[in-house]
Amino acid sequence: MAVKLSIIYYSSTGTVHGMAERLKQAGEKAGAEVRLRQVAELAPAEAIASNAAWSQHFDQTKDEPKASPDDVVWADAVLFGSPTRYGNVASQLKQFLDGLGPQWAEGKLADKAYAGFTATMTAHGGQESTLLALYNTIYHFGGVVVAPGYTDPLKFADGNPYGVSHVTGGSNDAPLTDVQNAALDHLAERVVAVGGKLARD
Repeated sequence: MAVKLSIIYYSSTGTVHGMAERLKQAGEKAGAEVRLRQVAELAPAEAIASNAAWSQHFDQTKDEPKASPDDVVWADAVLFGSPTRYGNVASQLKQFLDGLGPQWAEGKLADKAYAGFTATMTAHGGQESTLLALYNTIYHFGGVVVAPGYTDPLKFADGNPYGVSHVTGGSNDAPLTDVQNAALDHLAERVVAVGGKLARD
């Protein structure tokens, strides 16, 4: 049976969305059945309207499937994505995670493979602390954090052993490069492989 991979993310202006789509492609190429799910937007309409890129991305993705607890329960492996907010997980994704209490209490979130991805406008803008903060939740789930480490030489190019991250630059629109795409592909392949082993045990 195919490994079941859920990619659950929040993206305001589209960078993390693009990373999630690349992970979906890589997961499917690795043989997984993939669910790509965006968490619900929590910000008030006036905040979204104040940023043209945010408003545009919201309009473009408002009809995409939204994440539910079942998307985590269903999966053998889960990739969570969030932009950095003051070195931490965005509130939109955090609320989704905080709402998983019933599933956690029933042990339905344990023994799965988990990893994360993130983006910031500046280098060293809280990428590592965001991923580490995300993983605090995974420990409480009883999940298995499948960080990429330096398990492939390509990780010495992107330089993030905690997950995958991207710097969007001062204009917040720097596209993903071959380096980030290779790191995303590797992360998806690794999480699918480990998730499959856990599911078979």
